[in-house]
Amino acid sequence: MLMKITIMDIARAANVAKSTVSKVLNDSPNISAETKARVRQIMKDMNYTPSSMATRLAKQNTYNIGLLIDMSQEQAYLNPFFYYIMAGIESAISPRHYDLTVVNVHGGHSSEERHYIKRLVMGKKIDGLITNNSILSAEDAEQLKRLAFPFVSMGQFGDGAVSWVDFDNKNGGRILTEHLLAQAYTKIAFIGGIPGERLFEMRFQGYSEQLQTAGLNCTEEWIACGRADEELGYCEVKRLLGLESPPHSLICMNNQVAFGALKAAKELGIDVPGKLGIATFDDEPYSAHISPSLTSLYINTFELGFQAGQMVTDLIDQPNPAHQGVMLQPEIRIRESTVRL
Repeated sequence: MLMKITIMDIARAANVAKSTVSKVLNDSPNISAETKARVRQIMKDMNYTPSSMATRLAKQNTYNIGLLIDMSQEQAYLNPFFYYIMAGIESAISPRHYDLTVVNVHGGHSSEERHYIKRLVMGKKIDGLITNNSILSAEDAEQLKRLAFPFVSMGQFGDGAVSWVDFDNKNGGRILTEHLLAQAYTKIAFIGGIPGERLFEMRFQGYSEQLQTAGLNCTEEWIACGRADEELGYCEVKRLLGLESPPHSLICMNNQVAFGALKAAKELGIDVPGKLGIATFDDEPYSAHISPSLTSLYINTFELGFQAGQMVTDLIDQPNPAHQGVMLQPEIRIRESTVRL
Protein backbone atom coordinates (compact mmCIF):
# COMPACT_ATOMS: atom_id res chain seq x y z
CA MET A 1 0.00 0.00 0.00
CA LEU A 2 1.41 3.39 -1.04
CA MET A 3 1.96 5.95 1.71
CA LYS A 4 0.37 9.35 1.21
CA ILE A 5 2.94 12.07 0.54
CA THR A 6 2.80 14.84 3.16
CA ILE A 7 4.08 18.40 3.44
CA MET A 8 6.84 17.07 5.72
CA ASP A 9 7.99 14.70 2.97
CA ILE A 10 8.20 17.60 0.52
CA ALA A 11 10.07 19.71 3.09
CA ARG A 12 12.67 16.98 3.64
CA ALA A 13 13.16 16.41 -0.10
CA ALA A 14 13.57 20.12 -0.73
CA ASN A 15 15.68 20.66 2.39
CA VAL A 16 13.45 23.46 3.59
CA ALA A 17 11.22 24.02 6.62
CA LYS A 18 7.65 22.72 6.63
CA SER A 19 6.46 26.34 6.97
CA THR A 20 8.26 27.17 3.70
CA VAL A 21 6.31 24.49 1.85
CA SER A 22 3.06 25.90 3.32
CA LYS A 23 4.01 29.36 2.11
CA VAL A 24 4.75 28.00 -1.36
CA LEU A 25 1.30 26.37 -1.41
CA ASN A 26 -0.21 29.76 -0.62
CA ASP A 27 2.04 31.61 -3.09
CA SER A 28 3.48 33.82 -0.35
CA PRO A 29 5.38 36.88 -1.66
CA ASN A 30 7.98 36.26 1.06
CA ILE A 31 9.30 33.18 -0.75
CA SER A 32 11.66 33.67 -3.69
CA ALA A 33 10.62 32.63 -7.19
CA GLU A 34 13.58 30.22 -7.32
CA THR A 35 12.52 28.42 -4.11
CA LYS A 36 8.90 28.28 -5.27
CA ALA A 37 9.93 26.72 -8.58
CA ARG A 38 12.15 24.13 -6.88
CA VAL A 39 9.56 23.12 -4.29
CA ARG A 40 6.78 22.92 -6.89
CA GLN A 41 8.92 20.70 -9.10
CA ILE A 42 9.52 18.34 -6.15
CA MET A 43 5.77 18.28 -5.49
CA LYS A 44 5.20 17.33 -9.11
CA ASP A 45 7.93 14.67 -9.08
CA MET A 46 6.54 13.11 -5.89
CA ASN A 47 2.88 13.32 -7.12
CA TYR A 48 1.96 15.39 -4.09
CA THR A 49 -1.68 16.51 -3.87
CA PRO A 50 -2.16 19.22 -1.23
CA SER A 51 -4.96 18.80 1.27
CA SER A 52 -7.39 21.70 0.94
CA MET A 53 -7.87 21.67 4.71
CA ALA A 54 -4.11 21.73 5.32
CA THR A 55 -3.76 24.64 2.92
CA ARG A 56 -6.48 26.55 4.71
CA LEU A 57 -5.00 25.88 8.12
CA ALA A 58 -1.56 26.94 6.89
CA LYS A 59 -3.01 30.20 5.66
CA GLN A 60 -5.23 30.52 8.77
CA ASN A 61 -8.23 31.22 6.55
CA THR A 62 -11.71 29.72 6.71
CA TYR A 63 -12.29 30.14 2.97
CA ASN A 64 -15.82 31.26 3.75
CA ILE A 65 -17.51 34.41 2.51
CA GLY A 66 -20.43 35.63 4.62
CA LEU A 67 -23.57 36.99 2.95
CA LEU A 68 -25.72 38.95 5.40
CA ILE A 69 -29.49 38.90 5.05
CA ASP A 70 -32.30 40.14 7.25
CA MET A 71 -35.12 37.59 7.14
CA SER A 72 -37.52 40.13 8.63
CA GLN A 73 -37.51 41.63 5.12
CA GLU A 74 -39.38 38.58 3.87
CA GLN A 75 -40.47 40.08 0.56
CA ALA A 76 -36.88 40.67 -0.53
CA TYR A 77 -35.78 37.08 0.09
CA LEU A 78 -38.79 35.43 -1.54
CA ASN A 79 -37.92 37.38 -4.69
CA PRO A 80 -36.09 35.36 -7.40
CA PHE A 81 -33.55 38.19 -7.69
CA PHE A 82 -32.05 37.10 -4.38
CA TYR A 83 -31.23 33.67 -5.78
CA TYR A 84 -29.71 35.18 -8.92
CA ILE A 85 -27.50 37.31 -6.68
CA MET A 86 -26.40 34.24 -4.71
CA ALA A 87 -25.65 32.36 -7.94
CA GLY A 88 -23.56 35.31 -9.15
CA ILE A 89 -21.58 35.41 -5.89
CA GLU A 90 -21.00 31.66 -6.04
CA SER A 91 -19.77 31.83 -9.63
CA ALA A 92 -17.17 34.44 -8.61
CA ILE A 93 -15.91 32.89 -5.37
CA SER A 94 -16.01 29.16 -6.17
CA PRO A 95 -13.09 29.24 -8.66
CA ARG A 96 -11.06 30.84 -5.89
CA HIS A 97 -12.00 28.00 -3.52
CA TYR A 98 -14.33 29.98 -1.26
CA ASP A 99 -17.69 28.79 0.05
CA LEU A 100 -20.70 31.03 0.66
CA THR A 101 -22.24 31.20 4.14
CA VAL A 102 -25.65 32.91 4.35
CA VAL A 103 -26.22 34.56 7.73
CA ASN A 104 -29.48 35.96 9.05
CA VAL A 105 -28.89 39.13 11.09
CA HIS A 106 -32.52 39.71 12.07
CA GLY A 107 -32.48 40.57 15.77
CA GLY A 108 -28.68 40.49 15.89
CA HIS A 109 -28.30 44.25 16.25
CA SER A 110 -30.09 44.29 19.61
CA SER A 111 -27.53 42.11 21.37
CA GLU A 112 -23.78 42.65 21.42
CA GLU A 113 -23.20 38.92 21.87
CA ARG A 114 -25.23 38.09 18.75
CA HIS A 115 -23.98 40.92 16.55
CA TYR A 116 -22.54 39.64 13.29
CA ILE A 117 -19.20 41.45 13.69
CA LYS A 118 -18.58 39.74 17.01
CA ARG A 119 -19.90 36.35 15.87
CA LEU A 120 -18.46 36.16 12.38
CA VAL A 121 -15.61 38.64 12.01
CA MET A 122 -13.99 38.66 15.44
CA GLY A 123 -14.90 34.98 15.82
CA LYS A 124 -12.88 34.30 12.63
CA LYS A 125 -15.66 32.31 10.99
CA ILE A 126 -15.41 34.12 7.65
CA ASP A 127 -12.68 35.74 5.55
CA GLY A 128 -14.85 38.35 3.85
CA LEU A 129 -18.32 39.83 4.04
CA ILE A 130 -20.98 40.86 1.52
CA THR A 131 -23.95 42.81 2.77
CA ASN A 132 -26.74 45.05 1.56
CA ASN A 133 -26.63 48.78 2.19
CA SER A 134 -29.98 48.49 3.97
CA ILE A 135 -28.32 46.23 6.58
CA LEU A 136 -24.90 47.87 6.84
CA SER A 137 -24.87 50.77 9.29
CA ALA A 138 -22.31 53.59 9.26
CA GLU A 139 -21.13 52.44 12.70
CA ASP A 140 -20.60 48.86 11.49
CA ALA A 141 -18.77 50.06 8.38
CA GLU A 142 -16.37 52.08 10.53
CA GLN A 143 -15.72 49.13 12.82
CA LEU A 144 -15.05 46.81 9.86
CA LYS A 145 -12.61 49.36 8.45
CA ARG A 146 -10.82 49.65 11.81
CA LEU A 147 -10.49 45.87 11.87
CA ALA A 148 -9.17 45.98 8.27
CA PHE A 149 -11.74 43.30 7.42
CA PRO A 150 -12.67 42.83 3.73
CA PHE A 151 -16.31 43.74 3.09
CA VAL A 152 -18.47 44.88 0.18
CA SER A 153 -21.80 46.67 0.15
CA MET A 154 -24.37 45.73 -2.49
CA GLY A 155 -25.73 49.21 -2.99
CA GLN A 156 -23.79 52.46 -2.96
CA PHE A 157 -22.76 53.31 0.58
CA GLY A 158 -22.07 56.84 1.78
CA ASP A 159 -19.10 58.93 0.74
CA GLY A 160 -16.43 57.09 2.71
CA ALA A 161 -13.91 54.48 1.68
CA VAL A 162 -16.35 51.59 1.38
CA SER A 163 -16.21 49.21 -1.58
CA TRP A 164 -19.61 48.81 -3.22
CA VAL A 165 -21.40 47.62 -6.34
CA ASP A 166 -24.77 48.95 -7.43
CA PHE A 167 -27.10 49.55 -10.35
CA ASP A 168 -27.74 53.07 -11.57
CA ASN A 169 -31.37 53.21 -10.45
CA LYS A 170 -31.55 56.95 -10.98
CA ASN A 171 -30.66 56.51 -14.63
CA GLY A 172 -33.17 53.66 -14.76
CA GLY A 173 -35.92 56.08 -13.73
CA ARG A 174 -34.83 58.41 -16.50
CA ILE A 175 -34.81 55.62 -19.09
CA LEU A 176 -38.36 54.42 -18.34
CA THR A 177 -39.74 57.97 -18.25
CA GLU A 178 -37.98 58.91 -21.48
CA HIS A 179 -39.45 55.84 -23.20
CA LEU A 180 -43.00 56.67 -22.10
CA LEU A 181 -42.59 60.25 -23.28
CA ALA A 182 -41.36 58.98 -26.64
CA GLN A 183 -44.60 56.97 -26.90
CA ALA A 184 -46.57 60.22 -26.38
CA TYR A 185 -47.54 59.49 -22.79
CA THR A 186 -47.28 62.82 -20.98
CA LYS A 187 -49.29 62.05 -17.83
CA ILE A 188 -47.04 59.59 -16.02
CA ALA A 189 -47.69 58.22 -12.51
CA PHE A 190 -45.19 56.50 -10.21
CA ILE A 191 -46.40 53.60 -8.04
CA GLY A 192 -44.63 51.81 -5.19
CA GLY A 193 -41.74 52.31 -2.80
CA ILE A 194 -41.15 53.82 0.62
CA PRO A 195 -39.88 57.42 0.84
CA GLY A 196 -36.51 57.51 2.58
CA GLU A 197 -35.42 54.13 1.22
CA ARG A 198 -32.51 54.60 -1.15
CA LEU A 199 -33.92 52.38 -3.91
CA PHE A 200 -37.14 54.37 -4.08
CA GLU A 201 -35.36 57.72 -3.80
CA MET A 202 -32.99 56.97 -6.70
CA ARG A 203 -35.69 55.60 -9.01
CA PHE A 204 -38.12 58.39 -8.21
CA GLN A 205 -35.44 61.04 -8.66
CA GLY A 206 -34.65 59.79 -12.15
CA TYR A 207 -38.36 59.86 -13.04
CA SER A 208 -38.97 63.36 -11.68
CA GLU A 209 -35.82 64.83 -13.25
CA GLN A 210 -36.69 63.42 -16.67
CA LEU A 211 -40.18 64.96 -16.41
CA GLN A 212 -38.58 68.32 -15.60
CA THR A 213 -36.23 67.97 -18.56
CA ALA A 214 -39.31 67.49 -20.75
CA GLY A 215 -40.92 70.61 -19.26
CA LEU A 216 -43.52 68.65 -17.28
CA ASN A 217 -44.47 68.87 -13.62
CA CYS A 218 -44.44 65.99 -11.17
CA THR A 219 -48.10 65.72 -10.12
CA GLU A 220 -48.39 64.86 -6.44
CA GLU A 221 -51.69 62.94 -6.65
CA TRP A 222 -50.12 60.63 -9.25
CA ILE A 223 -47.43 59.49 -6.79
CA ALA A 224 -48.51 56.38 -4.87
CA CYS A 225 -46.04 55.28 -2.18
CA GLY A 226 -46.22 52.14 -0.07
CA ARG A 227 -45.06 48.55 0.12
CA ALA A 228 -44.34 47.55 -3.45
CA ASP A 229 -46.65 44.58 -3.93
CA GLU A 230 -49.57 43.44 -6.06
CA GLU A 231 -52.20 44.83 -3.68
CA LEU A 232 -50.71 48.33 -3.87
CA GLY A 233 -50.63 48.22 -7.67
CA TYR A 234 -54.24 47.04 -7.86
CA CYS A 235 -55.68 49.50 -5.33
CA GLU A 236 -53.73 52.53 -6.50
CA VAL A 237 -54.60 52.07 -10.17
CA LYS A 238 -58.27 51.86 -9.21
CA ARG A 239 -57.78 55.15 -7.33
CA LEU A 240 -55.69 56.85 -10.02
CA LEU A 241 -58.04 55.98 -12.87
CA GLY A 242 -60.94 57.35 -10.86
CA LEU A 243 -59.39 60.81 -10.56
CA GLU A 244 -60.85 63.78 -12.41
CA SER A 245 -57.50 64.06 -14.21
CA PRO A 246 -56.11 60.52 -14.33
CA PRO A 247 -52.62 59.61 -15.57
CA HIS A 248 -52.22 57.97 -18.96
CA SER A 249 -49.25 55.80 -18.02
CA LEU A 250 -47.55 54.24 -15.01
CA ILE A 251 -44.04 53.50 -13.83
CA CYS A 252 -44.17 50.65 -11.32
CA MET A 253 -41.56 49.94 -8.66
CA ASN A 254 -41.45 46.23 -9.53
CA ASN A 255 -43.27 43.40 -11.32
CA GLN A 256 -45.61 42.73 -8.40
CA VAL A 257 -46.92 46.30 -8.52
CA ALA A 258 -47.21 46.15 -12.33
CA PHE A 259 -49.14 42.87 -12.17
CA GLY A 260 -51.63 44.41 -9.75
CA ALA A 261 -51.91 47.50 -11.96
CA LEU A 262 -52.61 45.41 -15.06
CA LYS A 263 -55.24 43.39 -13.19
CA ALA A 264 -57.05 46.60 -12.16
CA ALA A 265 -56.89 48.01 -15.70
CA LYS A 266 -58.45 44.83 -17.13
CA GLU A 267 -61.28 44.91 -14.57
CA LEU A 268 -62.01 48.53 -15.51
CA GLY A 269 -61.95 47.73 -19.22
CA ILE A 270 -58.97 50.05 -19.82
CA ASP A 271 -56.97 49.06 -22.90
CA VAL A 272 -53.24 48.57 -22.35
CA PRO A 273 -51.30 50.16 -24.04
CA GLY A 274 -53.91 52.18 -25.99
CA LYS A 275 -55.43 54.02 -23.03
CA LEU A 276 -52.86 53.20 -20.35
CA GLY A 277 -49.17 52.48 -20.67
CA ILE A 278 -47.50 50.35 -17.99
CA ALA A 279 -43.72 50.17 -17.53
CA THR A 280 -41.90 48.61 -14.62
CA PHE A 281 -38.56 48.29 -12.94
CA ASP A 282 -37.16 44.74 -12.78
CA ASP A 283 -37.75 42.16 -15.47
CA GLU A 284 -38.73 39.19 -13.30
CA PRO A 285 -40.81 37.23 -12.73
CA TYR A 286 -43.81 38.34 -14.83
CA SER A 287 -42.69 40.79 -17.49
CA ALA A 288 -42.22 38.52 -20.51
CA HIS A 289 -44.90 35.97 -19.60
CA ILE A 290 -48.20 37.83 -19.19
CA SER A 291 -50.51 39.54 -21.69
CA PRO A 292 -49.77 42.19 -22.61
CA SER A 293 -46.08 41.61 -21.93
CA LEU A 294 -44.55 44.33 -19.79
CA THR A 295 -41.97 46.89 -20.83
CA SER A 296 -39.38 46.63 -18.08
CA LEU A 297 -36.00 47.77 -16.91
CA TYR A 298 -33.69 44.76 -16.87
CA ILE A 299 -31.31 44.66 -13.93
CA ASN A 300 -28.79 41.82 -14.15
CA THR A 301 -28.74 40.71 -10.53
CA PHE A 302 -26.49 37.74 -11.37
CA GLU A 303 -23.87 40.28 -12.50
CA LEU A 304 -24.44 42.27 -9.31
CA GLY A 305 -23.64 39.18 -7.24
CA PHE A 306 -20.69 38.25 -9.44
CA GLN A 307 -19.13 41.70 -9.09
CA ALA A 308 -19.64 41.65 -5.30
CA GLY A 309 -18.05 38.19 -5.02
CA GLN A 310 -15.12 39.14 -7.19
CA MET A 311 -14.61 42.37 -5.31
CA VAL A 312 -14.58 40.81 -1.82
CA THR A 313 -12.11 38.08 -2.82
CA ASP A 314 -9.89 40.74 -4.41
CA LEU A 315 -10.00 42.63 -1.11
CA ILE A 316 -8.89 39.50 0.74
CA ASP A 317 -5.90 39.14 -1.58
CA GLN A 318 -5.09 42.89 -1.53
CA PRO A 319 -6.12 44.20 1.90
CA ASN A 320 -5.39 47.89 1.25
CA PRO A 321 -6.72 48.80 -2.19
CA ALA A 322 -7.86 52.23 -3.27
CA HIS A 323 -11.57 52.83 -2.64
CA GLN A 324 -13.61 51.25 -5.38
CA GLY A 325 -17.22 51.52 -6.44
CA VAL A 326 -18.79 49.82 -9.45
CA MET A 327 -21.95 51.29 -10.99
CA LEU A 328 -23.70 48.88 -13.35
CA GLN A 329 -26.13 50.12 -15.99
CA PRO A 330 -29.66 48.74 -16.48
CA GLU A 331 -31.23 48.29 -19.91
CA ILE A 332 -34.80 48.71 -21.10
CA ARG A 333 -36.71 45.81 -22.62
CA ILE A 334 -39.55 47.27 -24.66
CA ARG A 335 -42.68 45.10 -24.88
CA GLU A 336 -46.38 45.37 -25.65
CA SER A 337 -47.54 47.29 -22.54
CA THR A 338 -46.19 50.64 -23.72
CA VAL A 339 -45.81 50.51 -27.51
CA ARG A 340 -48.50 52.52 -29.29
CA LEU A 341 -46.54 54.50 -31.91
